[in-house]
Amino acid sequence: MATKLVMILTAASLLTIFRRTSALPSETLTNAADTLSNSGYVAMSLTLNLVSDALLSHLNSATVFTPPDSSFADSGQPSLSILQLHISPMAFSLYSLRSLPFGTKIPTVDSDTFLTITTPSSSEQVSINNEKIVGSPIFDDGSLIVFGIENFFDPNFTIPDSPISTATLDHCTASFGGYSNFSFHDSGNMLISRGYSVMASFLNLQLLGFYTQPTLTVFAPDDEVMVDFSGRFPDYQSLFYRHVLPCRISWRDLTNVDDGTSFDTYLEGFEIKINRSGGSFKVNEVPITFPDMYYSDWIVIHGIRDVLSLPEPADEVSDGEGDPFDETPAKPSGRELIASAPDRSEF
Repeated sequence: MATKLVMILTAASLLTIFRRTSALPSETLTNAADTLSNSGYVAMSLTLNLVSDALLSHLNSATVFTPPDSSFADSGQPSLSILQLHISPMAFSLYSLRSLPFGTKIPTVDSDTFLTITTPSSSEQVSINNEKIVGSPIFDDGSLIVFGIENFFDPNFTIPDSPISTATLDHCTASFGGYSNFSFHDSGNMLISRGYSVMASFLNLQLLGFYTQPTLTVFAPDDEVMVDFSGRFPDYQSLFYRHVLPCRISWRDLTNVDDGTSFDTYLEGFEIKINRSGGSFKVNEVPITFPDMYYSDWIVIHGIRDVLSLPEPADEVSDGEGDPFDETPAKPSGRELIASAPDRSEF
């Protein structure tokens, strides 16, 4: 229990050292363009400098797919619609892309246009719209990721939609048990490496106890937005519980569920609602920024832009004063949950 308290206090201290940002910094875009130029992708480097204000500067995260200079020489300067096809408003790591099965859709900055995973099931070589990704990311700072591809994506590329089984989503019910020997070590390390240290600390505390290995989906806000909850120790359990689903829902699953579908979380009475509009995917109106950041056969972690807020009580009228981040749940509060939750102190 003492070790857990130290870890909680460590998480609390982490909350105090980050600042919130609302979009990709100009420095990030400049560094990406310089890295492209130094890596032999001069044409896309120049293009990125020209279009970054229009296509990237308002995004919190993005993935850019760049053809080689020879493709620019053969095709000429691409149109704006072609460039939009090569930019996704979400950060997909190579690890994430490898997790996506054939036929999975990837949104682009053009809300009406999607890319499609075409990687054969037996291959480690990631393919999108039948164009292979070349090597490792050219640039990756966690919020902006740039990949090389063999050629421009074909804007007319299509494949028949493949059906997906959603049987695993029919039983998404929270339950508690006792601690077993499974670990969040690998997923926690991935979160830390991507700037989600606070959520990694919560996971490593193993606040959720089970007799057997569970299946979980975690929606993880990054450290920069968790700063608003610094010093609010009694609310930490509520904060963590409402970002965790008791079932595994991958990015492929999310792209196929109906708009408006809701799932229970581990916070009693609190649901996560999936909102889809064009190329935008949100949970409770908070955009998903890093799909499948970590995945395994029992846990999937998606990065999101902000904290999932609790609803305000219907009888509460804001007078414009007080703590703007003071949240009181419609059902049990964080303090009540701590008092009434099953005793897992031995974990």
